[in-house]
Amino acid sequence: MKYIIDTHTFIWFTEGSPELSLRAKNIISDKNNQIFLSVGSLWEISIKTALGKLEVFADYELIIDDVIGNDIEILPINFAHTVIQNKLPFHHRDPFDRIIASQAIVENIDLISIDEIFDSYFNNQIVKRIW
Repeated sequence: MKYIIDTHTFIWFTEGSPELSLRAKNIISDKNNQIFLSVGSLWEISIKTALGKLEVFADYELIIDDVIGNDIEILPINFAHTVIQNKLPFHHRDPFDRIIASQAIVENIDLISIDEIFDSYFNNQIVKRIW
């Protein structure tokens, strides 16, 4: 199966945080699953670490090692993703969450996230949020 993981899910998984649900950990760890991380998540981590609003275990430059080492694929943002984002209702204004939701919808892949706001975006969609 294919899944996209939210930014906090990636951080909690790679840092071994107890905040990550067992279900999420098992899905991401299962080598039969294809796990994607939005380039938007990398952008979010980069911005927030630079501003001092987020601390991660290692220097930002080393994040790519966590991506590669865990067989996570980076999902680029394409025009179709921005079209869906443009049409999403404003359940909230976080641009990173909105693009991740759009990518999940366009790519038809479930999202692993603790953030229940995504349920509003996926209301009439095939994709769902998993936690």
